[in-house]
Amino acid sequence: MTSQRISTAKETRHFLNTPFDELMHQRMRADAQAAVLGLYRNTLRDAPAYREFLLAQGVNPAGVMGFADFQHLPLMTKANYMHAYPLADRCRRGRLDSCCRIAVSSGSTGTPTFWPRTLQDEYDVALRFEQVFRAFHAHQCRTLAVVCFALGNWVGGMYTTSCCWHLAQKGYPLMVATPGNNKQEIFRVIKALSSQFQQTVLLGYPPFIKDVIDAGLAESIEWHRYGIKMVFAGEVFSEEWRTLVAGRVGAADICYDFASLYGTADGGVLGNETPLSVAIRRFLAANPAAAHELFGEARLPTLVQYDPMSRFFEEYQGTLVVSGDNGVPLVRYHIADKGGIIDHQRMMSFLQAHNANLVEYGLDEAQPDYPLPFVFVFGRADFTVSYYGANIYPENITVALEQPDISAWITGKFVLETEENDDGDKLLKITAELLPNVKEDSAMGLRMAESIRQELLRLNSEFANYIPADKQIPRVDLRAFADPEYFPSGVKHRYTRKPA
Repeated sequence: MTSQRISTAKETRHFLNTPFDELMHQRMRADAQAAVLGLYRNTLRDAPAYREFLLAQGVNPAGVMGFADFQHLPLMTKANYMHAYPLADRCRRGRLDSCCRIAVSSGSTGTPTFWPRTLQDEYDVALRFEQVFRAFHAHQCRTLAVVCFALGNWVGGMYTTSCCWHLAQKGYPLMVATPGNNKQEIFRVIKALSSQFQQTVLLGYPPFIKDVIDAGLAESIEWHRYGIKMVFAGEVFSEEWRTLVAGRVGAADICYDFASLYGTADGGVLGNETPLSVAIRRFLAANPAAAHELFGEARLPTLVQYDPMSRFFEEYQGTLVVSGDNGVPLVRYHIADKGGIIDHQRMMSFLQAHNANLVEYGLDEAQPDYPLPFVFVFGRADFTVSYYGANIYPENITVALEQPDISAWITGKFVLETEENDDGDKLLKITAELLPNVKEDSAMGLRMAESIRQELLRLNSEFANYIPADKQIPRVDLRAFADPEYFPSGVKHRYTRKPA
């Protein structure tokens, strides 16, 4: 048996035979800085491209002796590493066949990037899914997991499916269904199987899962009967949105019924929401001044906890750098997401200083918690528009459109942009998508415009201070469901448009 097969068999036994709590305690006791130094040395030894990369950057690999040296290593990027060296040379032992699975991401240019991985890599990420499913009590409840991510070469669907299968193999009473992003197949699974389980977990992108729920209600699916839980990835959403969706499925225990994953094609799952992080975020959503103090912006980021033994984060000029083992090992890889890290003690001290009672926001203090650090992630910086010098974020608009009366008319999709009128005055414009069979009337646009103004004044101090009062009411246009110009079917939605 080869050394690789022996290592894989060992990792399989360790994951499947070690209880979750013991795995977490092992990681909490470990030295993350020593581990990331070990990752560096293994990558230097095993990936030919990495040694070439360091030499090209003028770095003497032998000079990296401790963690302080590690922090001065050059940042990997897609441009200077992933696209600059052959794929096989970036893999362990310089061999693509050292991996057994592959995913593809298109990136902003449409040029595909391939991300290979091994079974060992999946077990590391499966622990994040195990953490989420433990919060759902899936180790005690018969659970149907319905994977609603697109299936195929894209990372979300197949990676999620594999990790859920690993949990089932570990002994969780879990059945995994894979309809992908086909609504009718999802409904077929729900109608045929959900009643035979104590809970059903929907896993997918937030806007699509909401579409599924809304369309399911129209098909007379009684979501509240099925103990619905949800796992999201890919987009920032507001706490108003979470409350709205919870109401539509009858989810009463919000901190324990939802989890968002912070994941990328290149790094797998980097972090995940926990009941603690959800409760903290809900407190911050209700206290925007505290949120602004903590995050430095007038919008609420995704807030997750991460395991530094799995994915080691650093900050670089207000963006995120991550290191982690993969089919292509990542050593100080600049994912360029805008965000930052907060250690557990600092977060707890901040909450104490602001008299945060997280029990009021749904946290059960009797449930186990692990003192993992936090990482917060904003949407990309170019997903904003500038209006009278104020940065307007889609997240601010989302909160306004998720008020209970407004959400009864629209899908939640919108486009934020600025335009000039005939007199050359700049206008803030929001185009929103109506739900199927909902007809526009003038009162809808007026109500939405006023809600947007109120929420921008509440959440965005630049809006309140930069923009003249008579320019604060936006123009709202309503478009029919699946409007081909603004909301075409089958295309990933973009929430902003830049002026032509």
